[in-house]
Amino acid sequence: MAETLRGVYAAVLTPFTEKLEPDLERFVRHCRWLLANGCDGLAPLGTTGEANSLSVAQRLALVEAARAGGVPLAQCIFGAGSCALADAVTVTKAVVAAGGGGALLLPPFYYKNPSEDGLFAFFSEVIERTGDARLKLYLYHFPQLSTVPITVPLVTRLKRAYGDTIAGLKDSSGDWQVSATFLREFPGFGVFSGSEEFLLANLRAGGVGCISASTNITAPLARPVYAAWNRAEADGLQRGLTDVRLVFQSYPLQAALKEVMALMTGDPSWRVLLPPNRALAAAQRAELAARLRNLPQMQPILRQAA
Repeated sequence: MAETLRGVYAAVLTPFTEKLEPDLERFVRHCRWLLANGCDGLAPLGTTGEANSLSVAQRLALVEAARAGGVPLAQCIFGAGSCALADAVTVTKAVVAAGGGGALLLPPFYYKNPSEDGLFAFFSEVIERTGDARLKLYLYHFPQLSTVPITVPLVTRLKRAYGDTIAGLKDSSGDWQVSATFLREFPGFGVFSGSEEFLLANLRAGGVGCISASTNITAPLARPVYAAWNRAEADGLQRGLTDVRLVFQSYPLQAALKEVMALMTGDPSWRVLLPPNRALAAAQRAELAARLRNLPQMQPILRQAA
């Protein structure tokens, strides 16, 4: 059985050009920076990466750019979610062919209140049509946006049918009890918290880490929590990490993260988001920067933006 992916993962931001095309060079550079600054792995093409605003061709170009740029794809879980079955299969196949460590799959979210049978059929078709034993599928539970939850009975059916191909789950519900339930029901299941706020609790309950938007910035703070999870000092480290996360999530998260990337790199093009997402207003930008600079744990990270 393949080794389980684990650790601090960033839901990687996608930089864009002024023409609203993915900036492949900056994307690869950012991936490398994350791996050099606390991330054990990467999760591109998710919600944070604005993947559901990208075409299939753009997603495939980002996968290829990462491969060609020397990003270790075995440490990457690429988002492959789409309401269109054929598109989900196309991206999943490309991820596996490129050597990706896993594919993160949303449920088909346009049709509301689908049956369990319908959801099982969707995931089953993706697996069968991908047709590759190397596939490791991570289910993406994000009911606030998808409105379609991943449930224990659904995971039970998928695990029974496909075994270790169903490698894990990203829980972005924001409710720790959801992760706790999956960890209790499926010992050894690769459950990632969708926020580093729950990183320590996840690890102590048998989870594998976090896949978080804000670890685009906070990975240097999250990595020590991961390393010390079974020691008392981890509790204080987690409190400092959580304080930063709570600042970020009090703003539109993608816009806040891109604002801080613009500050850290001196590159204002990081502020570009795809509509309907919008950059922070000037007053929000100033407030966010001031709040982060008032947190001592953020000083080493923001020093280059001073």
